[in-house]
Amino acid sequence: MELSPKQVVAELDKYIIGQADAKKAVAVALRNRYRRSMLPDDIREEITPKNIIMKGPTGVGKTEIARRLAKLVKAPFIKVEATKFTEVGYVGRDVESMIRDLAEVAVRLVKEEKLAEVEVSSKASALKKITDALYASRKKQQSDVSESVLRAQIEDELKSGKLDNHMLEIEVNDMPKPMEIMPGSGAEINIGDIFGNFMPKKRKKRKLSVKEAMKILTLEEAEKHIDMDAINSEGIKRAEQQGVIFIDEIDKIAGKGASSGPDVSREGVQRDILPIVEGCTVMTKYGALKTDYILFIASGAFHVSAISDLIPEFQGRFPVCVELNSLTADDFVRILTETENAITRQYAAMLGVDNINLSFNDEAIRMISEVAVDDNNVKEDIGARRLHTIMESLLEDLSFNASGDHPTVDVKIDKKYVEEHLGDRVRRHNLKKYIL
Repeated sequence: MELSPKQVVAELDKYIIGQADAKKAVAVALRNRYRRSMLPDDIREEITPKNIIMKGPTGVGKTEIARRLAKLVKAPFIKVEATKFTEVGYVGRDVESMIRDLAEVAVRLVKEEKLAEVEVSSKASALKKITDALYASRKKQQSDVSESVLRAQIEDELKSGKLDNHMLEIEVNDMPKPMEIMPGSGAEINIGDIFGNFMPKKRKKRKLSVKEAMKILTLEEAEKHIDMDAINSEGIKRAEQQGVIFIDEIDKIAGKGASSGPDVSREGVQRDILPIVEGCTVMTKYGALKTDYILFIASGAFHVSAISDLIPEFQGRFPVCVELNSLTADDFVRILTETENAITRQYAAMLGVDNINLSFNDEAIRMISEVAVDDNNVKEDIGARRLHTIMESLLEDLSFNASGDHPTVDVKIDKKYVEEHLGDRVRRHNLKKYIL
C-alpha cells in the first residue's frame, strides 16, 4: 500500500518540526511517482519528476526531510555538496560521480533485500559448519559422549549465545580488495573477478570469535544463492525509477552574472550539472543508468545570492520552490520533546549506560530553547544544530564524571541547573528582557 501525501507528512512530523510547505512538496513528489508507475507506458515515459529547490537557513530540516523521505520508501538516496564540483582545477569529483554513487547505493539496497530472503537457510548452513568445527575439538575432550548428544549440546550453546566470544579457526573466502583504475572515477577492477571463472576461489584460515564467524559464514552461504547479475540489473532500474539525489549548498554555485572571476566556475558547474538533471545516460560499473526520472532536491541558504541568480535553464529544471523558516523557541521545545529522535532522549539513553537516570522538566526545556534562539540571533543562525552545542555544554560535567561504577542516580535537569551550567548564555538571555 503506497502512502498518501497526508500519511507521508505524518511520518515526517515524527522527526521534523514545522516546515509544512517543504513536507507537502516532497510528499506530493513522492505520490506522483506512484501515480506515474500506474499509468500506461506511452504516458509514463512523458512524465518526469518535478524537482524541488528548498530555500532556508542551515539546521532547519532541509537535508533531514529528503533523507527521511527516501528512508520511508526505501528509495536509493545520496547527498552531495555542489561545492565539491567547484574545487580548484576540478580535482577529485566530476558531476557524473553522483550518479555512480546512486547506483552503488541502489545495488547495495537490492542486495541486502535478497540476502535477507535467504538468511534463514544460510544461517542454518553456517550453524552446521561451526558445529562441525566445534565438534571436532570437543570430541577429543568428551569421547564418552555420543555424537548426537554432543552436537545437540553445541547447537543449544550456539543458539543461546553462550559461545559468542569463543575463538575458533575456520576457512573463509579470501576476498581481495578492488582497485580503482583512476582516483575519483568510480571505475574499479578486481583481479579475482577477472579470473573468477577459470580459477577456484582462494580460501584462507582465520581465527575468529563464534559471533564473527557466524556473520561471515552466513554471508558466504547467502551469496551462493543470489544472482549478482539480476541484482545489478534491478539496482540500476531502482536507481532510475526511485532514486533521490539531494544537492546541498546550491546557493554557493549561484553567481550574480559576473563575466570573470569565480562566478565563471560557478556557472560552469551549473551547466555541468544541467544535463544530469535534464536527463542523460551515465555509464556505471553496473551498466548504463538513465537520469530522466531521478528526483533531484536542491537546497541552500541563499543569504548572499538568490534563486534567481541561478542560470535560467537550471531554474527551469527545478519548478517547485519552497521556503523553510528559521526555528522559534516553540519549535525548539517541540524538537526536544516531541520528535522520536529527540536529543534529550539520546542523552538520557547514553548516560543510562553509566547508571544515570536523566530527566528534564518543562522549565528547563523552555530555557534551553530560549537560549538556543538567543545564540542563533547573536551568532550565526545554525538552526537546530545549536541545541547540540548547548546540550554538550549543559551536560559536560555530568558526562565527564559519570562512570558506571556507582548505583543508579536520578538527575533531574531543572531551571536552576540550566542557570548554573549555562552561565553567560542565561545572563545574556535575562538581560534582553530589560533592553527596549
